[in-house]
Amino acid sequence: MRKQLLVIKADGTTEEYIHTKVIGTINNALSAGGRPDMTMAEDLAEVVTYYLYRRYNDRQVSSSEILSMIKAVLVSTGFEAAALALGEHAMGRRLKRARTEILAVDIRDFADVERLHLARQSPERIPWDKSRIIDELTERSGLSRQTARVVAAMVEERIFNMGMTLVPQSLLKQLVLGETATVLQAQRDLQNA
Repeated sequence: MRKQLLVIKADGTTEEYIHTKVIGTINNALSAGGRPDMTMAEDLAEVVTYYLYRRYNDRQVSSSEILSMIKAVLVSTGFEAAALALGEHAMGRRLKRARTEILAVDIRDFADVERLHLARQSPERIPWDKSRIIDELTERSGLSRQTARVVAAMVEERIFNMGMTLVPQSLLKQLVLGETATVLQAQRDLQNA
């Protein structure tokens, strides 16, 4: 039995390698490149996973190395547009993460908008870091790390889709609570099915 490969994330944390995430990444890249093909995504993901398990004897690989490997596999198999789309997507995510800040203000009604305006000038800005959400959910709420990662990814996606770069802490809290409820309900539905 082979030892589980660990992925070192950009924030320094580690998580188990998940083959289906690679399939999803490749499928999204193929779709963005104008050639969606789930069967091809599965085949290419097999190549990436096989290579990773053969190459990394210490069983740790960085997420950026996996991304580079996926792009190399896409280019070498004639999917240059997909590799380019994947690179642009990854760069866009890094830029959004770097530009997004959490404002330590609680917006409940219109009167609090003035506080938000004042916070723009104050040092009460916290750089975006979804690992804080993960830590909060695992330490204070007792969620598994995997579930907390799913919630944090969903919250991040919501914030980025809103186009906000200054996010009030109260909004972040509401998004975390809402997405946590959604994930927990989905887990219960799967267990009862």
